[in-house]
Parts: sequence; structure tokens; C-alpha cells
Amino acid sequence: MKTYLLMFLDRLKIAVTCLPDLSGWWLVVGLLCLYATIALPLGFAFGLLQIDLAPLQPAALVRLLLTLWITPALLEELVFRVLWLPHPSQQILAQRWWLWASIGLILFILYHPLNAFFFYPPGRSVFYRPLFLFLAGLLGLACTFAYQCTGSLWAATVIHWTIVVVWLLGLGGLQLLTPSS
Repeated sequence: MKTYLLMFLDRLKIAVTCLPDLSGWWLVVGLLCLYATIALPLGFAFGLLQIDLAPLQPAALVRLLLTLWITPALLEELVFRVLWLPHPSQQILAQRWWLWASIGLILFILYHPLNAFFFYPPGRSVFYRPLFLFLAGLLGLACTFAYQCTGSLWAATVIHWTIVVVWLLGLGGLQLLTPSS
């Protein structure tokens, strides 16, 4: 047990202290653009996305942005990338790393409907939808690729946070996930 704890702490330390270089940040921008190229047409065509700016007061907006940075972005990237996967600098065969990444991606996708089932029932109407799960998988793939290429928690977290913020605040996600009073 102590060995696993040390392994997780080592992965955490490396991923937190590793900042992407300029090419790593360009990779983040490229992955965000690629995600948008796939997600926007599908989301609009199948009604998951709609232009809908969430009307929030500045204080509420700042609170929400900070909350979204912590959860889902930072916490999910810690669990499904940093702690789950060997750090890219560690010596492991690429096939084995991508096997772990594939299992982590499946767990990441399954986490969303399970989260709705157990903790946030109003999310069921969204988190059970195949298109949402496909886009969550695409997000997980982008974050996994960014983590594999940069070794940085921050690259994956920025991708995750940006996509969630744009969806919730600009593309109708907050309305879909907020229970009607």
C-alpha cells in the first residue's frame, strides 16, 4: 500500500511541477480547435448545444469559473490522467501506456452517467445521452493526448476547463444541467 501511495505522490509531483513549453501550449490550442471542429457541428445538429449565454452577475461568474477550475477540470484530470497514468517521463512501453490510457478513458466516460445517477440526478437527461458521452470521450482523449505530450497536469486541465466553461456559459450547458424551479 505504501508503494502505491509513493507512486501516486511521485506522479502528482512531476505533473504539477511540469509546465508546458510554448509548443505544449500551442498543442493545447490545437486540441481545443480540433475538439471544437468536431463537437460544435455535432452538438448543434443533435440539439445538445445552442447559443445561450448564461446571465450571471460578475461575482457569480467568478465563483463559477473558479469552481469549474477545481471541479470538474482539476480533480478529474488528477484522477483520470495524473494518478491513473504513468507520467510520460517514466520508462514504460508505449503500448502499455496507451492500454492504461484506454482503460482510463473508458472509466472517464462511465464516470459521467454514474455521477448523474448517484450524485446529481438533474444531470441524467444530459449525462446519459450518447452524444454527450461521445463528446466526453473526445474531451478525455484530448486531455490524455495533451498529458502524454506535455507531462503536465496544467495542459490537460486548461483543455478540460475551457471546454466545460464554453459549454456551460455559452452553449446552453448550464440551462440543461440546472433543475427547473
